[in-house]
Amino acid sequence: MKVHHATFLTLAVAAPVLLAACKPKDNAAASRDSAAGAVPAAATDTTARTTSAPSLTDPNIVFILDQANVADSARGKVAETKGTSADVKNFGRLMVGEHHALRLQGQQLATKLSVTPQPPAGDQSDAQAKQEMDSLQAMPKGKAWDKAYIDYEVTYHQAVLQTATKALGAAQNQELKALITKAAPVIQHHLDRALAIQKKLGT
Repeated sequence: MKVHHATFLTLAVAAPVLLAACKPKDNAAASRDSAAGAVPAAATDTTARTTSAPSLTDPNIVFILDQANVADSARGKVAETKGTSADVKNFGRLMVGEHHALRLQGQQLATKLSVTPQPPAGDQSDAQAKQEMDSLQAMPKGKAWDKAYIDYEVTYHQAVLQTATKALGAAQNQELKALITKAAPVIQHHLDRALAIQKKLGT
């Protein structure tokens, strides 16, 4: 469980690279900063401006969102077969269907705009997604697996929502902005459903 949880935190922030680039200030990020001994942002504001990652381009955003949809759809497929709770199985099925649909919309828009998805410099989302998938595959089927998966999905969707917010501000193309705006309520629904299942599964 410790290995799975560590992988999970890494992916939740690093797979949607936009989160790291824009330095969100959610509670989880604040906890990680504190654990790492980070200096408060107010004390390093000038340094942060000069050393922060370059602004993301529309091709970067298309890539990040596409990778998020691919990864969550793939994990959903595992949950359909490995989940023991009906709620978890159904949630996995929802992830497969709706993230696949979101991905198709993104691909269609990218084709229409002649935008080639491009990973940001230093992106490791493929490797991180594989690491998380390997962790889920290695865990034995049972209640602990169900909880580990749902716990992951809660934090992951919180991260994706923050990514969408940051992407909305960074995107240059209005149609890309519209796609992000359209996708956000879908992601929120996923988060709400995952939170309900998490509460039902208990600790």
